[in-house]
Amino acid sequence: MAQTHTVYLGLGSNLGDRQSNLAEAIQRLREYVRIEELSSVYETEPWGYAEQPAFLNMVIKGQTGLPPQDLLRFLKDIEEKMGRRQVNAVRYGPRPIDIDILFYDDVVLDEGRLQVPHPRVEERAFVLVPLADLAPGLVHPQLGQTVAELLATVDRSGVHRVESGLLAGFARDVQEERPRIAVSLNRVGVTGLHRVIRLLDNGRGQLFYAELDLFVDLRPEQKGAHMSRFSETVEELLDEMAAQEAPDIETLAERIARQIVAEQGAARSEVHIRAQFPLMRHAPISGKATQEIYTLIGIAAANERKSARLVGVEAEGMTACPCAQDMARAHARERLLSSGFNDAQVETALDVVPVATHNQRGRGTLLVTAYPGVRAESLVQIVEASMSSETYDLLKRPDEFFIVNRAHSNPKFVEDVVRDMLGYLVDMYPDLPDDSFVSARQTNFETIHKHDVFAERAGTVGEIRAEMAGGPFKPGPLSLSAWISQMLNGE
Repeated sequence: MAQTHTVYLGLGSNLGDRQSNLAEAIQRLREYVRIEELSSVYETEPWGYAEQPAFLNMVIKGQTGLPPQDLLRFLKDIEEKMGRRQVNAVRYGPRPIDIDILFYDDVVLDEGRLQVPHPRVEERAFVLVPLADLAPGLVHPQLGQTVAELLATVDRSGVHRVESGLLAGFARDVQEERPRIAVSLNRVGVTGLHRVIRLLDNGRGQLFYAELDLFVDLRPEQKGAHMSRFSETVEELLDEMAAQEAPDIETLAERIARQIVAEQGAARSEVHIRAQFPLMRHAPISGKATQEIYTLIGIAAANERKSARLVGVEAEGMTACPCAQDMARAHARERLLSSGFNDAQVETALDVVPVATHNQRGRGTLLVTAYPGVRAESLVQIVEASMSSETYDLLKRPDEFFIVNRAHSNPKFVEDVVRDMLGYLVDMYPDLPDDSFVSARQTNFETIHKHDVFAERAGTVGEIRAEMAGGPFKPGPLSLSAWISQMLNGE
């Protein structure tokens, strides 16, 4: 890892939109400076040349890998791009932006245009006041005095803190005002937030490309949510995770949900994460290895007291239509009988040779309450096994025959797929508590129709088990949102 150096930079502006100039300079600095802290903003009287507007000044602390001379060139380039001109300029005169290297580690340099620490820093209250916000104990490597000690020796009467800092003109927090119609909203937030996340995969940290949806419940007295805070929460947690062993996807979703509750002051938050993950598969006959991509799903909801988590997958396969196959079988039976075959011969032939039908590419989604031992790989197996056949990216001719033959020997309606998912899940995880939530969903993309077909069942594992055992049907099974409310509000 490249060595970095601690730098303190002084920023000043007294031309144009001063707050915007400071903000733009900070943004441009991020290319080569990792900014760690910002001082308050101070309005100061001009220094050295009085006939000019008042300045806004501040100091930033950061880390950079640039050596001092390269850093100076970088800063001058920013000044020039922001409109500062050195030709015929008045010394200490007005400027849209001024960026000075105040300190660079404890280095002492005097190389013509570059002097570190910055000369006369000990005389300038407009530098020492904001610098003291960040590092009152920083020792001047030449003078041997701290910033606080130097500040005590200068007149700071011309330096006034700007209460709103860089947000001058934006102090009004509209989101915290009362709405015209005081009605609560179920879910407010951001969707389609794309990030690279780090999860634990077979004991190793792996990177996954993910899409996140983040929501809060909005109280009736709150006008709006702080949308920018959603992204800030994600960024902070992802930075924190970079130095830790990565959690599973549902744990990540839970941590984000809890953080959102704390930062938004929300009654409840909900987080959905969808990440692409690979599994190595082998074609059924040729054994050719291929990397298949599946979708890993993590959902979490939280309030101040409790949280609920779900894990799931999305996988693709194919289904063969039983209805069309039954009609094709009846037609084939008539043709065979008319050709002289007897009933026994016809039935034997039709049982041995799969009958043609139309087929569909299907996409199945299975969600279940996070529980020890429930693994994404196993959920993928359940979804694929519930269809007429799994599919592969790479198939040789014998593999293609095997897949087509198996699918047509195992025709299924979209409803069959959902029921099989539920049945396989209950069989594979007999220890799942009855209050666990499960959702099975299947969409088949039709080949001979203009529409697609869909089926879904959601509810508790206890409800599913009871129905499978012949128990009474209860209309209106529990939805995901109702289950989340039940889990968060229950004792």
